[in-house]
Amino acid sequence: MRIKQYLPVVALTLLLSACGGGDPPPTVVPTGPTQAEIDARNDSIAAARAAEAARAAAEREAARREQDRLNREADQARATIEAVVLFDYDESVITSAAERILRQKLPILQNNSSLRLRLEGHADERGSTEYNLALGSRRAEAVRDFLSGFGISGSRFTTTSFGEERPAVNRSDEVAWAQNRRVAFVITGGTISASEDD
Repeated sequence: MRIKQYLPVVALTLLLSACGGGDPPPTVVPTGPTQAEIDARNDSIAAARAAEAARAAAEREAARREQDRLNREADQARATIEAVVLFDYDESVITSAAERILRQKLPILQNNSSLRLRLEGHADERGSTEYNLALGSRRAEAVRDFLSGFGISGSRFTTTSFGEERPAVNRSDEVAWAQNRRVAFVITGGTISASEDD
């Protein structure tokens, strides 16, 4: 009888040992990326940095080229503005050659509204000092009037005359005299560029 008493305890022990048996589940140990994965990631980062550096260099080069182009255009515009116009002997009438030069100045003056000019009238050495000063003044005023006729405000110009006092060519012959009968253009204010005002 005593065995019967211990029988349930023995059965329960056997049952529990049968159910809980077996090996414990394996422990998963996290492993890091493989060397190939690390190399691929580093290559990707390096390629992205190189692409960004190349893009930035291309943008700098494009900006430099654009600035060079703008500088060349501004230099050309300045040369056009500063180009002298010549006059016939003892005349202050705008010649057809002078008109072509003045017409080239118009878009630059229209696109650079801050630009201010001094129009300097000159004469050759023939004639009295007083007469040549008055002739130089009439030439400068004729240029101002021509430009004003195309909508350029006359207030953007000052006129002066040097008569025969500042020859472009210091000789006494027809070639020199022809070069000395002129109006010169001097930038006195504002900025000049080939592009339109903002």
